[in-house]
Amino acid sequence: MKPTTSPLELANRKTDEDFIADYLQPRSDEKPWVTAWTHPRTGAEYTVDLVRAENLSEDELMACFRLIEQTSRADYENSTFKWHPEKKVKEMRSTGLRYILVKEKGTMAIRGFTSLMPTYEEGEPVVYCYEIHLQPDLQGTGLGALFMGFHSTVAANLPPIKKVMLTCFLANQRGLEFYTKLGFERDEISPVPRKLRYGKIFTPDYVILSKPVRSVLDSKGVLTELRPDAQL
Repeated sequence: MKPTTSPLELANRKTDEDFIADYLQPRSDEKPWVTAWTHPRTGAEYTVDLVRAENLSEDELMACFRLIEQTSRADYENSTFKWHPEKKVKEMRSTGLRYILVKEKGTMAIRGFTSLMPTYEEGEPVVYCYEIHLQPDLQGTGLGALFMGFHSTVAANLPPIKKVMLTCFLANQRGLEFYTKLGFERDEISPVPRKLRYGKIFTPDYVILSKPVRSVLDSKGVLTELRPDAQL
């Protein structure tokens, strides 16, 4: 008997086109996938693309890396993780990781991105948000919420996944407020302060957050469970 391939493994093998069709296209009242976005204040136009890590060009990968460095390097340097550029770039190339890129129309410069992967966290199937970074002029525009809505849409369309998960530095207060507003809460696997030898107390400098997401219509149109955040 051949070993059974899990739904998550099948999802991670799909082409970007099939991944969009199967997990990001609208069903019921879900947020639809879009290929264009307009800045609500300036009217500037941007393209939106889904790309597997393996298919990113070196220029695209390094543009995403520079955005992480710009927005989060200080948080890394002040944490127990520290800032390790080579390690970060290697992680960004992880097989199965997919990027949603927002590029300025015309110049095609990357102005924001998020990365995600259906995976297992301590044996539980989740959609993990690895990164989400926007240039300052794109923050507070609704683009971040659109990104996170895509994560929820993938989770809703990919049983047995029932939640989206991410890691956030505690020093990133703006990020924590953003995720809380979207319905994320501390996950049960998030580390807590603990007592070490000689009475020292270890206090984590990051938190693992998650948000429950329930399935909607399956591929045959059969109602399973309604998703409570469909209008996010």
